[in-house]
Amino acid sequence: MVRQLLDVVAPVLLCIAVGWVWGRSRVPFEDATISRLVLYVSGPCLIFHSLVGLDADPAALRQVAVLTFVALVVFALAGAAALRAMRLPAHTYLGPVVFDNCGNLGLPLCLFAFGREGLALGVAYFTVSFVGQSIVGDIFFASERSLKPLITSPLAWAGILAPVVLALKIPIPTVVERTTDLLGSLAIPLMLITLGISLSRMRASSLGNALRVSVLRLSLGTAVGFAIAHVANLHGTVRGVFILEAAMPVGVLNYLFALKYDRDPEGVAAAILLSTLLAFVTLPLLLSQLL
Repeated sequence: MVRQLLDVVAPVLLCIAVGWVWGRSRVPFEDATISRLVLYVSGPCLIFHSLVGLDADPAALRQVAVLTFVALVVFALAGAAALRAMRLPAHTYLGPVVFDNCGNLGLPLCLFAFGREGLALGVAYFTVSFVGQSIVGDIFFASERSLKPLITSPLAWAGILAPVVLALKIPIPTVVERTTDLLGSLAIPLMLITLGISLSRMRASSLGNALRVSVLRLSLGTAVGFAIAHVANLHGTVRGVFILEAAMPVGVLNYLFALKYDRDPEGVAAAILLSTLLAFVTLPLLLSQLL
């Protein structure tokens, strides 16, 4: 399992390393342009293409989807209280506490640990989390009680449109499917490289807050995952996948929102990196319990 975890985490770290080397070389890099490309074009295409291609048992989807929504609400309430106690700004760090890396890290782990059934259930968790972040991410980081960030966010519209297409069983033209696939495939590499660029500029002062947020994300995610699984009386693969996805490190998309609204992107980048490194230690221990 350690080797499988390394196979998943190492590509992520190597992509971040490309950005870090680029940043240290001082070759010009347009952070704002790349972040807009991901937030307004590639990211929405990734969301739409991922969701309309979803193929899983409807009953399992509903069960995991409802529990994931409950988990996100608990993460938000408990996270806000914890951040207030630690005197850390919620508009910067609440997103990283609530939304984890349940996609490009969580889904492969669900497949490795629980097979095709685990992957399908992991997709259900990922779908709710991804749509939720697409809808409220701008509001979290903008720190505004306004619907303007939501209404003007292509990520949010992609997160809303895809479930509608699925529910109505609207056929997707091949040209749309292939175009969104191509453009969406840019999102994760660009996010990781941009993350590496920011890490190359990171100040030592960012590490203290990042470590506290990393520990909060991993500990809160694990505790809430076990608690909800116990209350909901989950068993077997459903229990394992739900707890595993809830315990993932900070999600990469949080960095782009932090960059967009200038909410200490270096600190958020450090939280992503540190929580991922810590997860390389915690996840094998967690999997040994879940399996």
